[in-house]
This record gives sequence, structure tokens and C-alpha cells, in this order.
Amino acid sequence: MMHEEIVKLAQAVSGAGETEGALLELLCDAAEQAWTGQLRPEVTAEGCGAAFLCAAAFTAAADLAAARSGEGSVASFTAGEVSIQSRAAAEAAAQAQDLRETARRMMLPYIREDTVLLRGVKG
Repeated sequence: MMHEEIVKLAQAVSGAGETEGALLELLCDAAEQAWTGQLRPEVTAEGCGAAFLCAAAFTAAADLAAARSGEGSVASFTAGEVSIQSRAAAEAAAQAQDLRETARRMMLPYIREDTVLLRGVKG
């Protein structure tokens, strides 16, 4: 039940098309496993409620965005009067990072302290 909700949320966040469905499903599985592995011993995925669902979906969507932004992709294409422009790889990477950070913030109350990663902190 949770898995289907996570996939639905990830699809909405990522805008994944039909051709990306199988990949998104696998990314959702991986995200669920990753977050489950970081939970404190007394916490369950179900006990996290919406935070777990959103964090897993955001993580999968971030991974899909990263996969989409591979080098060598075409930035724009024009045929006659039709022009298609894709996001730059840097923009996709920034969006993926934002999604990952949001997921981590949601899960902070539920994960083990040794899994907390501080980025950009000078020490």
C-alpha cells in the first residue's frame, strides 16, 4: 500500500512519463529501502506517516531528475515553427538537490543521528 502511494507521489513530483514508469518504480523501491535503513530502531516507516511517503517520493524524483540530466543531452531542438527546450543539466541537478534536502529535513525526527549529514558547514 505504501509503495503505491510513494510511486504516485513521485510520478506527480517528477512528471514522469509512461516510458519512465519502470525506472521510477525501481527508484521508489531503492528510496524506500534507503530511508527504512536510516530509521531509528524504535521507528517504523508507517510511524513516520506522510513524512516517509514524501521523503521516499522526493528521493526517487531527485534520482530520476539526475538520470534525465545526463551529459550529452540535447538542450534545444527546432523543427520549422516548433521549438523544444529542455532544462540545463545544472538546473536539473539543483532541483534534484533541493528535493533531497527537503526529504532529509522531513525525516530528521525519525532517522538515526549517525545518518545526519551536514553540508556546507565549516568547522
